[in-house]
Amino acid sequence: MKKTLLTLAGLLTLPLLPAALGQTHPAITRWLQNTTQVRGRHYISGNPTPVQDTAHANVQRVRYSASSVYINCSGIPAYVVGPYLDRNPSQATNRRYLFKLPLNPQRNTGTATAVGMGNTGVLINGVPVYNYADGRSYNNQNVWHQNAVVFENAGFDCAKGHPSPVMTAGTLTGGSYHHHQNPSAFNIARVPLSSVCNVYLADGLYVPDSTRHGPLIGFAFDGFPIYGGYGYANAQQPGAIKRMTPSYRLRNITSRTTLPGGATASQPGPTLAAQPLGSYFEDFEYAAGSGDLDLHNGRFCVTPEYPNGTYAYFATIDRNGNSVYPYILGPTYYGVVETSNFPVMGPNAGSTQVVINEPVTTYTAPVTSSAKAADDLKLTVYPSPANDLLVVQATVAPRHEQVVELLDLTGRVVASQKLFPGSTMCYFDVQALHAGTYLVRVGSSVTKIVVE
Repeated sequence: MKKTLLTLAGLLTLPLLPAALGQTHPAITRWLQNTTQVRGRHYISGNPTPVQDTAHANVQRVRYSASSVYINCSGIPAYVVGPYLDRNPSQATNRRYLFKLPLNPQRNTGTATAVGMGNTGVLINGVPVYNYADGRSYNNQNVWHQNAVVFENAGFDCAKGHPSPVMTAGTLTGGSYHHHQNPSAFNIARVPLSSVCNVYLADGLYVPDSTRHGPLIGFAFDGFPIYGGYGYANAQQPGAIKRMTPSYRLRNITSRTTLPGGATASQPGPTLAAQPLGSYFEDFEYAAGSGDLDLHNGRFCVTPEYPNGTYAYFATIDRNGNSVYPYILGPTYYGVVETSNFPVMGPNAGSTQVVINEPVTTYTAPVTSSAKAADDLKLTVYPSPANDLLVVQATVAPRHEQVVELLDLTGRVVASQKLFPGSTMCYFDVQALHAGTYLVRVGSSVTKIVVE
């Protein structure tokens, strides 16, 4: 198997025919295309009922050439976003992105490209990926750089996302919704790091599952895939599943006076009592081989979509399901980056510099039978007994809209909801139902529950 992997690494430089690409290449086929005009939804602080938006969710268009794939998307997910309890005034708005990814990604054999601020990759639902940082440093000294996952935790919604402001002529005109970390809801974790889901229940792109290889959740701007938190224990062949661990760790320090590597910091940082270890980029160090992943937070391995192997990043989590530094991408990219994806600075910040100047083919996703699609979701229905809300949770967001029905024991449908592509959850208000036994049906999958 090792020989096969090395052979594929060499083949990554060879162009493929567009017809073959359109049928099989994951960077073309795995996007969540919005074919049913699903629109975004958001919460307003103080109101636990989602508001319907006008912007279409997920990915609107996929086109490809022999060497590149082009993605049109709004940056709006199908799962409910907001509210942002740190008083963030921005709301997620349609960013009308056009991203470009190489179909034959190349390893960068020169100086690695730094993973900077703003968009660094894109999830399969069209939502951008950011790095660890919030753009600030301790006392504005540009030495101790703040970890957004720590400092902005209060401002993340249930799905662990939030918008950065979009300004036009000094006026707030919108927001670029994004994820700094694994795009799974806070309440999925064994020990949640936020209580926002208690009032503003939402979900994320997927639910980590220790029995399955993590789903393909996106692509970095070098074209290499990003996976959920679990992978094959043996990188060279499918088999046992394990949680992918990064090779970054917290430094063994009692004060912030030195930098990773031992150099004296030009300015000391805050005490550990004031800000716990892990609050700053400089609190971490890379220890080669201490985890499954390399300094870019990825590895070369086989995956379900790449059975012959690929370099892949992983959205790292701990044993409780909470995000772990460096979260998605490490400080540098593994491959050669398509820099036209980086935003134009100024009034149009958030857009990209991508221009299509070659013949392209539009990709249309094939229709999958609803019964088979439902069977692949691995649904969980909880709680049972229920007396308020009944939640239907899928491990992986469906690629096609699913109707979820609540039936009584006579087979009568008493309520129905939709599980949208790119969203893993829907729920029923069961307060008005008579106590008794009911059935939840999605395709051919039926689950028995009790309402009190």
